[in-house]
Amino acid sequence: MPQEVSVSYQAIKSKVYRLIDALVVGEKSEAEVQESIRRWWDLIHPADRPVAQKYLLAVLEHSYLAVDAIEEGLMDATEQGALRSSESPKTMRLVSRMVKQAARQTSISTTA
Repeated sequence: MPQEVSVSYQAIKSKVYRLIDALVVGEKSEAEVQESIRRWWDLIHPADRPVAQKYLLAVLEHSYLAVDAIEEGLMDATEQGALRSSESPKTMRLVSRMVKQAARQTSISTTA
């Protein structure tokens, strides 16, 4: 019997933050985080995926904005505002790619 996965905003936020923390402290690699998200997504009932996707994208957007605010605050504090990291565009491309892939998978799941 498949395991039920909560698709509440709080549950998804908790999942994302745990994965971010595991990556930051070195417990997981980027590939392991990606695989964890794939396994988690597979546990979500297809009917619940649109809501899960909506909440996941909201959490990712808020997380990106928080990281960007931290980066800007650090640049202001260290007076290195002109030396913006190239990671921000990379992060946005990653989030954009995830959004597109999730949308494709959801549309494939709902048409099948």
